[in-house]
Amino acid sequence: MNTPSFVRSLGPGAAALALTLAAGCSALLPKPPLQPSFYALDGAAAGAPAAPREASIGAVTAATLVVNPPQAGAGFDSRRIIYVRKAHQLEYYAHSEWVDTPARMLAPLIVAALDRSGAFRAVVSTPSAAAGDLRLDTEIVRLQHEFGGAPSRVRLTLRATLTDNATRQVLARHDFDAQADAGSEDAYGGVVAANHATRQVLQALAAFCSQAAQQWQPRAAGAAKPAVGRL
Repeated sequence: MNTPSFVRSLGPGAAALALTLAAGCSALLPKPPLQPSFYALDGAAAGAPAAPREASIGAVTAATLVVNPPQAGAGFDSRRIIYVRKAHQLEYYAHSEWVDTPARMLAPLIVAALDRSGAFRAVVSTPSAAAGDLRLDTEIVRLQHEFGGAPSRVRLTLRATLTDNATRQVLARHDFDAQADAGSEDAYGGVVAANHATRQVLQALAAFCSQAAQQWQPRAAGAAKPAVGRL
């Protein structure tokens, strides 16, 4: 006999008691776990296309840039979205995550931003069979939603190192630090602000690499190799 039929067969007082007991039992049942929300760094509108490569540097002298996969500092190498309420203490949103680690999401965004700059003959990511003149290494030093002020803000710090592949000489190194106010004091507000900070960093990184590439000179064919210690 189902519950409605059973209740109808009882008197008014007994029916009320049966309904109360049924409601109490349902309240004791475990609630289904909350499903996490997933968010992405998309880097949209990271910068307008630059002048054609032939106009900016020249197709002959422009370097080919190889971009290594970004690395991430300790604590920032997972899909968990980090927020900070106290200095030096990292916390994580319980029901909000990145769709991938920030480093892996950032990799194609860096390649696209540098390619749009027009400063290079080609921009390729590793692993690749293409040989490159210059190499870019990056590391996410921090990506965190910081509370303590009104409004809260997201801070992204990216360390970049540009190296001449032929000479192994470091041409330029810089830490890019961007901050963006959050529109709401929750994970979604932090994600939107993180994308704003990402766009700032990508624009600055593209300008930084373009300037360094303009100062780079290809190694002349047959140039003497660096001296090796002799006995």
